[in-house]
Amino acid sequence: MSRIGKLPVEIPKGVKVQYTDSVITVDGPKGTLSRSVMAGVIVEISDASIVVTRKDESNGSRSAHGLTRTLINNMVVGVTKGFERALEINGVGYRAEAKGDILNLSLGYSHPINFQLPTGIVVEVEKMTKLLVKGIDKELVGETAAKIRSFRGPEPYKGKGIKYADETILRKAGKTGKK
Repeated sequence: MSRIGKLPVEIPKGVKVQYTDSVITVDGPKGTLSRSVMAGVIVEISDASIVVTRKDESNGSRSAHGLTRTLINNMVVGVTKGFERALEINGVGYRAEAKGDILNLSLGYSHPINFQLPTGIVVEVEKMTKLLVKGIDKELVGETAAKIRSFRGPEPYKGKGIKYADETILRKAGKTGKK
């Protein structure tokens, strides 16, 4: 039995959960999320919790059990609290500016980068070098943060580029002069 899969997902007050035709929909104060449930998994909704069980002991059902429970839990947390991912920009002249749903990045290239944010994602820029990617879908928040980071990943010599706030860059020693 999956240790994570057997834990029930608690439904907080103000959250409505519906399960029809193998699609689960979670509606809360921050928005609505929907996801199709994998085959081999049974979802049972009671008043205060959601319980995920397996149909059988096949490898597909066993692997989908814990994953489905975690995805449903992320949906419930997303519509109540939301998710966020912090990024930092390091480098002389590197900066970011948010204008509506477009993120304008100056990262040392000959041109600025205008990144169109996906629907449901908000980016807050603090001091032009700190970004906070927010949203209710955990997967989309992480994907957007990774896309922004990919425009100029941190380099190992001076640490210039975009990095996650909790990431540590392993530094390399540069060239040594001739003695």
